[in-house]
Amino acid sequence: MTESAEHTAAPAPADGGYPAARLRLLQDAGPTGPDRRAALAGLTDAWLAALLARATAPAAPGTALVAVGGYGRGELSPRSDLDLLLLHDGRASAADLAALADRLWYPVWDLGLDLDHSVRTPAEVRRAARDDLKVQLGLLDARHIAGDPDLTAAIRTTAYADWREGAPKRLPELRELCRERTARQGELQYLLEPDLKEAHGGLRDATALRAIAASWLADAPRDGLETARTRLLDTRDALHLTTGRATDRLSLQEQDQVAGALGLLDADALLRRTYESARTIAYAADVTWREVGRVLRARSVKPALRGLLAGRTAGRGERSPLADGVVELDGEAVLARTARPERDPVLLLRAAAAAAQGGVPLATHAIRRCAAAAPLPVPWPAEAREQLVTLLGAGAPTVPVWEALEAEGVIARWLPDWERVRCRPQRNPVHTWTVDRHLVETAVRAAALTRRVHRPDLLLVAALLHDIGKGWPGDHAVAGETIARDVAARLGFGPGDTAVIAALVRHHLLLVETATRRDLDDPDTVGAVADAVGSPGTLELLHALTEADALATGPAAWSSWRAGLVATLVQRVADRLAGEPAPDPRDTDLPTAEQERLAFEAARTGGPVLTLRPRPEGGPSGPGSGADAPTGDAREPVGVELLIALPDRPGVLPAAAGVLALHRLTVRAADLRTLDPLDGGPVLLLSWRVAAEYGSLPEAARLRVDLVRALDGSLDVPGRLAERERAYARRSRTAPAPPPRVTVAAGSSRTATVIEVRAQDAHGLLHRIGRALDAAQVRVRSAHISTLGANAVDAFYVTDPDGAPLPGAAAREVAAAVESALQ
Repeated sequence: MTESAEHTAAPAPADGGYPAARLRLLQDAGPTGPDRRAALAGLTDAWLAALLARATAPAAPGTALVAVGGYGRGELSPRSDLDLLLLHDGRASAADLAALADRLWYPVWDLGLDLDHSVRTPAEVRRAARDDLKVQLGLLDARHIAGDPDLTAAIRTTAYADWREGAPKRLPELRELCRERTARQGELQYLLEPDLKEAHGGLRDATALRAIAASWLADAPRDGLETARTRLLDTRDALHLTTGRATDRLSLQEQDQVAGALGLLDADALLRRTYESARTIAYAADVTWREVGRVLRARSVKPALRGLLAGRTAGRGERSPLADGVVELDGEAVLARTARPERDPVLLLRAAAAAAQGGVPLATHAIRRCAAAAPLPVPWPAEAREQLVTLLGAGAPTVPVWEALEAEGVIARWLPDWERVRCRPQRNPVHTWTVDRHLVETAVRAAALTRRVHRPDLLLVAALLHDIGKGWPGDHAVAGETIARDVAARLGFGPGDTAVIAALVRHHLLLVETATRRDLDDPDTVGAVADAVGSPGTLELLHALTEADALATGPAAWSSWRAGLVATLVQRVADRLAGEPAPDPRDTDLPTAEQERLAFEAARTGGPVLTLRPRPEGGPSGPGSGADAPTGDAREPVGVELLIALPDRPGVLPAAAGVLALHRLTVRAADLRTLDPLDGGPVLLLSWRVAAEYGSLPEAARLRVDLVRALDGSLDVPGRLAERERAYARRSRTAPAPPPRVTVAAGSSRTATVIEVRAQDAHGLLHRIGRALDAAQVRVRSAHISTLGANAVDAFYVTDPDGAPLPGAAAREVAAAVESALQ
């Protein structure tokens, strides 16, 4: 960091001249912003220099007047205090120094200016800096005003040398001060009455970034940082002039006047610009402190030990794979060496989803490298949509990853309509966040409710978009419905899913407003909601969205009373919508010619038969693809098609699922059914949609060998999976997922009992479910597995050994056993 430039010396005003000159500078329509702050500092320098010259006449060597802190940087706002150090070489007596200080300080006090002052020798300055971090930080901005310049130069040199030498110990102390300040003052970018200086993302953080840069250990991202700092300083200047007070808090009653002084349209425009500036500084601070942490961790290992560790761990976990093309390195998600963003437009979304799921930050350089590559095609491919859902479903770790993407301008490129809600304030005191952060927070809350709905992907996307219309005039729900249709189509959702998302956005306030404002005993009330919602599936999604929206709004927006009213309304609307269940289309699906061929081959040979082939994207994904199955949408699960046919026997489902997990194949969707060829016993047919977690797909022959071994017991699938799970748990820092939920879907089928499983997708999940069902001694007649982002939503049609549906109590016992196995 270079020394602050000396200000051009202004003519030294007489004692009576400085106040008048200061008043003219602040009131005249002359320089504003940085120019006015510099002019005010220069004017004050000249006045103080004249005071020192008269106080020490005739010339008394061995003293210097030094500006530190904000005044040292030449950033004097209209009501800023003067932070001054009277430096001396120790030769003058205490009485002479006291008299000299009085002749300097009293004129400042007489003008009503705040003054922070000290009188010290260079050695005393150095001791004070060692004892008080704030003193040391102020010295980094020390600037000579008058007197002996060699004294000032010496303390500046010493201050920087001491700071750089002690930075490994002092930076953690500074970090803790910043954390305490954030805990007290909050995040500037979300506060209706923010403190421009003390809140996170404010002027204090900008000063801390200068100190970090001065340590030479790390530096902040520079894009937009100085502009953001300048805007906060300009806002503080206007606030001082409007109020006539030395305040940093932008109160509601002053915001319109401050906006007018800055030439902005209104208070909302002022807050939005302030939030944007704070967001830039806060992001730079977060990135820089992460870099400081990495540097300090590296320095904490002694060189000899570092070499020993490097030899022992070479090639052994320095880079942990997170997803295809994404690895974790030193606590961050970064691109793998083999990643090619220019050939993989989904890479950034995949990296973001992997970072959020892994609970680690997404590296800035990874974002920038991917953002500069090929853009996503429109409509988005299926994998991109899946990765967005996975990102949104990660819970709290979604927030920092999303903020990093937004700071680098990625979100606005993915979702152009996002720009209208970005940093948009919400003046309703019930709201905690800006509109854009509220949308992300709603998705975070919705991620905890995904076990309650059959289409978590639609819930999460609707949560992200439910207030997207607030950037437009009129009813934001009406405007949002139109925008949501466009965005859903852009993301590649089909017409049926797009209609559900749009309906959720249009009616996201319907349940809570009706429940709290209408008579729930009036049949017309229930009928109106039923007509608006239209289907049980949409009602289920809307109920979860209502709760997530309220929880993300603030503590005053949701209570047990509101929750009870909404639940009562939902139940009555569900009863209104309920009717005779339609025949399940999955019970009557006919096998394809390829499936029949494999079934006959398996019956003939008595062993498993496999085919593995690429599946063109965009093909139908089977029944149940819409919010209310079937809608006719194609959800296009990502991956390739794997068909397995083998004679029916116990343990097939867990064995096949375990083999796939061992080969790091992610099951995106699956279907299991029983066929009866003309000769031979019944044959199980498993139709899978799988994707390789890392690298390329295994060979079908290798899968068949391992499946045979798993079925005859020579391959310990549970043990191998448990070992891998333990290794993953040791290095994983993922946020806790919502607990699994296993229920009996009453009335879904007349010929079988339907067990529904909603759980976090994970290695070996289907294997554990299959083992639990086998242990319950039920027969799996068919299974329908789907993975929506990070959520698995599976339905198993089971019967007793004789092929009959389970009695109610037995069905509940099976569901409880499966849920227990997944805990």
